[in-house]
Amino acid sequence: MTTTNQIQIDLFGPAENMHYRQVTLAAPAANEVQIKHHAIGVNYIDTYHRSGLYPLKLPASIGMEGAGEVIAIGSAVTNFAIGDRVGYCVPPVGSYSEVRNFPADKLIALPESISYDDAASLLLQGMTVQYLIRQIYQVKAGDTILLHAAAGGVGLIACQWLKALGATTIGTVGSEAKAKLAKSYGCDHTILYREENIAQRVKELTDGKGVPVVYDSVGKDTFTASLDCLQPRGLMVTFGNASGPVAPFSPLELASRGSLFITRPTLMSYNSTADEMQKNADDLFQFINTGQIKPNIHQRFDLKDAIVCHQALEARTTTGSTLLIP
Repeated sequence: MTTTNQIQIDLFGPAENMHYRQVTLAAPAANEVQIKHHAIGVNYIDTYHRSGLYPLKLPASIGMEGAGEVIAIGSAVTNFAIGDRVGYCVPPVGSYSEVRNFPADKLIALPESISYDDAASLLLQGMTVQYLIRQIYQVKAGDTILLHAAAGGVGLIACQWLKALGATTIGTVGSEAKAKLAKSYGCDHTILYREENIAQRVKELTDGKGVPVVYDSVGKDTFTASLDCLQPRGLMVTFGNASGPVAPFSPLELASRGSLFITRPTLMSYNSTADEMQKNADDLFQFINTGQIKPNIHQRFDLKDAIVCHQALEARTTTGSTLLIP
């Protein structure tokens, strides 16, 4: 048995519903390892679990991403040993903890070249970018794509990776400061979504053609505009709900815009086996090790200050990646 500090929720709701508590942790089960976190990644999906948009069984801890060292292993674990450097970015949730147990078959082995902070800031967001631009739609040199929230954690990684692939990125942002930040990470054109007509600007930037794919993590506020930016037979990838979930719509909306496609993917669907997960992580690590993708950790909070962290995240005052430090 191990005693650890952990963030827990008893009721779904606002950030203030989170509590910093000391809990007793059992020894790892046969197929689990016990991890001492060195860094914990904060992602917008954490707010969905906390609010109840993606319900959990209560009481619960939250958090999808962490990096640290293995301090104990279950009796059936053969692929990891005590002292190994590991990270993860898939369920079960519960990374907001100093120490936790986690299934060995969902762990990613970290190379020595990747620090714990970098892993916790890049794994979930980087693996998200990996399946978006390397699997769902395989972006190639010469493509022009639309990326919403270009100055966010996923956005800044995507801007770098898309630049490395030779693509042109049009990114939406909420302020001039965020536009400047996105451009510094490789975004070619920015649209101030509060001031400009997104679809009109995209058509201007593409000589009226539109784009073959839109990556939209904002949801309700940008959904229709995103559809209007697509070329005939283009692909709408809606993968987040920062402004709220998309309202029900008729499939005829896709037909009237030129036989569009739409998908609502999840990270887990594109990383469903241990081998697949490690392969996709290694793809990410390759671009990090060559310097084509750089960490963008812009905020660090103590674990006990998770409430303040979530308030900043939901107020959209954060940029890049955010960490909780145990």
